[in-house]
Amino acid sequence: MKLLRVGNKGNEKPGVLDKDGKIRDISSHVKDLNPDHLNFETISKLQSADLSSLPELSASDRIGSCITKPGKFVAIGLNYSDHAAETGAEVPSEPITFMKATSSINGPNDDIEIVSGSKKLDWEVELGIVIGKETKHISESQAQDHILGYCLVNDVSEREWQIEKMGQWVKGKSHDTYGPIGPYFVTKDEIADVNNLKMSLDVNGKRMQTGNTSTMIFNVDVIVSYLSKYMSLQAGDIITTGTPPGVGMGMKPQQFLKAGDTMKLSIENLGEQNSKVVAL
Repeated sequence: MKLLRVGNKGNEKPGVLDKDGKIRDISSHVKDLNPDHLNFETISKLQSADLSSLPELSASDRIGSCITKPGKFVAIGLNYSDHAAETGAEVPSEPITFMKATSSINGPNDDIEIVSGSKKLDWEVELGIVIGKETKHISESQAQDHILGYCLVNDVSEREWQIEKMGQWVKGKSHDTYGPIGPYFVTKDEIADVNNLKMSLDVNGKRMQTGNTSTMIFNVDVIVSYLSKYMSLQAGDIITTGTPPGVGMGMKPQQFLKAGDTMKLSIENLGEQNSKVVAL
């Protein structure tokens, strides 16, 4: 199933794409796509529902973030060997873990804010994992039993704040609008092979990133198992899994976003985002 949230910010309705590509209102079954409802039981009930009998939502309305109010927004850094190389970093021996503030979550086509004094705003197309139940100290072979589905993420990053300021990466990753997710939350049964998905990102119509999840250093099962040993994961938690090469920081000379720039990014079977950078 491809689930989404449609409507003005703060007033989105949950929906699902039916077999004809129409958006059906599922608010009679699910209040919202939040941790209370992002679980295997809810998905099972929706899969058995008669979607054609549900009201249709307008395809021209704003699409919101595919998930709202997750408990955690966890991220993995330098998870593609060729991306590590372009940044001058060593390939990590275990997943590099950091957090993005959940307040950074943004709709897939909403504007990205650039604040006064921001000099190094960068892009990162990434695969997001969505957890479907309590996950704690599990093995890699158990990971798929805990993964509910996937989504497209742009891990927008202010590199000066991330790297040149004191402390951890979280500062450069967490400003409002730095976490666009969606358009869809896609249940895992829709993805034939999550470890072989094409991905790309364009800036102002120019291809910057081209990659495939097959080149991840640590695949989704490894990541979920690894994180579960250090923190419990709950239904609705999002894990964004790293980016392929082509980020602005890795270019020579480096290239960063400015007000007026546009980004278009996609991952195979997970949809497409289109956003514009605007001065705050």
